[in-house]
Amino acid sequence: MPASTKRRPQGTAPATLLARLNPRVALEAQADGNMAAHFDGYSERLGQFSAEAAERAPELRTGIALPSTSPEADITERGVERLIRQLARRGLLEYCVRRARDGREMAVIEPQIPDYWPQTPKLGDAETIVLSRFAYLRRRGTEMVLESPRAGALFRICDPVIAALLTTLATPQKISRLRRRDDYPGPALLALLLDCQIVIRIDAARRDVLRRAEGDDSLVLWDFHDLLFHARSTEGRQANPLGGLYPHAGMIAPLPAVRPAWSGKVIKLQQLDDVASPLDDLLRKRHSTRDFNDQKPVTLAELSAFLDGAARVRSNWSSKLEFADDGPDVEYTSRPYPAAGSAYELELYLAVANCEGLEAGFYHYDADAHALSAIDVHPQQFDAMLQGAAFAMDAPSPPHVLITIAARFGRISWKYSAIAYALILKDVGVLTQTLYMKATDLELGGCAIGTTNIDLFAKMTGLDFHVEGPVGQFALGRGMGPSPSE
Repeated sequence: MPASTKRRPQGTAPATLLARLNPRVALEAQADGNMAAHFDGYSERLGQFSAEAAERAPELRTGIALPSTSPEADITERGVERLIRQLARRGLLEYCVRRARDGREMAVIEPQIPDYWPQTPKLGDAETIVLSRFAYLRRRGTEMVLESPRAGALFRICDPVIAALLTTLATPQKISRLRRRDDYPGPALLALLLDCQIVIRIDAARRDVLRRAEGDDSLVLWDFHDLLFHARSTEGRQANPLGGLYPHAGMIAPLPAVRPAWSGKVIKLQQLDDVASPLDDLLRKRHSTRDFNDQKPVTLAELSAFLDGAARVRSNWSSKLEFADDGPDVEYTSRPYPAAGSAYELELYLAVANCEGLEAGFYHYDADAHALSAIDVHPQQFDAMLQGAAFAMDAPSPPHVLITIAARFGRISWKYSAIAYALILKDVGVLTQTLYMKATDLELGGCAIGTTNIDLFAKMTGLDFHVEGPVGQFALGRGMGPSPSE
């Protein structure tokens, strides 16, 4: 019998799961009993803790077994658990899975969302599991990491035996069969992978429907690379550095602003000194505005004219599928800007902070009815969205109106394969220019924002991030004065 299928000795000790500080984080116990976490030049207060809990805090540098939440837990244990929870909510912990028999690390779990907390759902011997089609194993520096855009955490694989086992999960495997392997990691690691949707349960009798096995029909519409690009090029579901951080400064010289000319024959083109048309005038006046006049906010009438001119549905129709006589009718619209395949998958959500004639709040723009629908959101989430936009723009205060451009992903991926997300981003660029032009036409200020928080939007709307989510933002308001062109 091959070594990989030998029966494991019964009674093998389970793996242990430890919580430990992210290596960049330092804890400080203060004289008044408060504790603070210091990381990347920032300081975060964690609250007041007992002296006994504070004494155990340094153990988080090497790892503390997750405390019991049992009512019988003593005061110190409850204090340690509260400290761990406070750190976890801020994304300042990582979790280590160690073999109980020799203490070797099998994997380290790095949270990608602030409120990640490891869970170990039950896995019965009769159940069958397989790797999610969105899971991938890659090199990161000198480490091997297992990730998925659906997961709230990534797994740093420390034991090459585990990496080898993962390759077998490309095909469905019954738990009872895995338990007989010499490289079986124990139930804890597989349960943690299941919790992160890196591994999924399937019906052993229906292996022919693996694409649908993710448990959500909306995911059927996603190609692997598209969902990965969406999750890893936005905030909210990843812990990687993001934004204008100049990561290659000192390594590679910056490229020139204007491409060096080719050496072939040059044909000079006529230059127009005067403005030739109203469009030319708009294009020359367009600029980004980051500083808004709170004493003279945009009005509801101006907002209505802005949305009407930039995004309102102009007409509706339906037609049969191309190259098919028996397919369903597909509905289409026409709007002021062009869109791939006339899909018009983009929706506008408005965080209104300061608009004369309109109550502050979060709204969806119904482009067909030309109306705003109010959405109840938590005030802290509303403020976080506005403050995030101000931070992204490096602005002194939030805009009067923050427009989140969201995509109904299935609207376009139902038709297009391999290029769906690329088409969505092209549509975002076209719509953004249209928003700039209309803002300029109304003598308002606007500014495109390069990042969005897809997890925050999901919490505010109750929509899964892969069903409908933000792909762009645009700040709107009345500017303080002239701004430099960009």
